[in-house]
Amino acid sequence: MLNAGQALMLVRCNLQHLGLAYIVIAGFGIAAFAWPPVALGAVAMALAVLVADGIARPGSSLFYPTIRHGSRGDRRVALTFDDGPDPDTTPAVLAALAETEAKATFFVIGKALAAQPDLARRIVAAGHALGNHSWRHSRWQNLRGTRSHLQEIDRCDQAVEKIAGAERPILYRPPVGLKCGGLARAAWRRNVKIVAWSLHSRDTRLADPQSIARRVLSRVRGGDIILLHDGHDLPGRRRPHCAEAVRLIARGLRERGFECVTVPELLAGGR
Repeated sequence: MLNAGQALMLVRCNLQHLGLAYIVIAGFGIAAFAWPPVALGAVAMALAVLVADGIARPGSSLFYPTIRHGSRGDRRVALTFDDGPDPDTTPAVLAALAETEAKATFFVIGKALAAQPDLARRIVAAGHALGNHSWRHSRWQNLRGTRSHLQEIDRCDQAVEKIAGAERPILYRPPVGLKCGGLARAAWRRNVKIVAWSLHSRDTRLADPQSIARRVLSRVRGGDIILLHDGHDLPGRRRPHCAEAVRLIARGLRERGFECVTVPELLAGGR
């Protein structure tokens, strides 16, 4: 969660967007309607709120088209995992997925992937998909410019490429789900698909597998992209509750008539 200081810094990083939009709207308002100063102030406030929302809300498409879910008429959902692979947690998650015949998508941190290539191969061999979650997963990545975003995307792409094959991955989930103008320019250059989520398991706050599962199963809808974490972006930390939560979630989804597929399968529509 962003504090007020971080939010202000992120807004400042995108002042070029806010300023350009304000000039265009204010100029039109003055020329066409002779807007008074109070109206111009209201426009500035509204634009500031819009930009802040575009930065901080993972599902916003203000800066770049962002995928949040598949077809709502589908009885399929996509389990997705961030911040791995983790040498302890990810194997347990793979076992839980195998037990329940569920497929998933792992948005990996490039550095963690490079450190666990055999584990990454196990993910692919089991029929799961790999996605790009940046090379380092810096929580301050959104304060950096286009060049830094390109480097983060490219380095993780290259790490995944060695595992999954010659075709570079097209699915990208930015660290903490944040977006800005620099990321948008990098994403356009690389023609990536940014994937957020429609259902957060809150497993970063909840440590009880049953509580995590109840939250997901009580809210799930067809086409949902569900966010979980098999790894941690901070060194030395683990998500030991993840595997059991996955087992409970996958079983509950099956009982409710849902099928767990990869994000590419979900977005492709029918079989």
